[in-house]
Amino acid sequence: MRPARPADVEAIAELRAVVMRPDLERLGRYDEHRVRQRLRDGFSPQHTSIIVSAGTFAGSIALRPAEDCLRLEHFYLTPALQGQGLGSAVLRTLLARTDTCGDLVRLNVLRGSPAARLYERHGFTVQTQDAIDVFMLRRPKGNPADEGTS
Repeated sequence: MRPARPADVEAIAELRAVVMRPDLERLGRYDEHRVRQRLRDGFSPQHTSIIVSAGTFAGSIALRPAEDCLRLEHFYLTPALQGQGLGSAVLRTLLARTDTCGDLVRLNVLRGSPAARLYERHGFTVQTQDAIDVFMLRRPKGNPADEGTS
């Protein structure tokens, strides 16, 4: 992974459109312009990392500070690289850091998205959901303050 730069926004916006299209179409929410513009409007290069595989752009992931947690956002992998363990490796690396700091991590995923299973395997649990999104939370692992409590 490498830090994102402002110039990365269009590559990430295009990847977002490709990756999210099947789920957004299934939910009746796909809009070719809006899917890209939402990324552009919320892009924060200082909180985003670019995933590189074999020397080329393979995806992105963002971890942005929020009120009581960190928000995991814009986690997209090139479709050809999905299902090969790269996403899990990226999540393990990122979550090891959040565990060390004792941070809660929140995210939302589209209802019915296969990505929810990936997040569940990495310790995220469903908190709430609506007609479009599933909101998930992951508590830090190995936090001494959590030991002995359930």
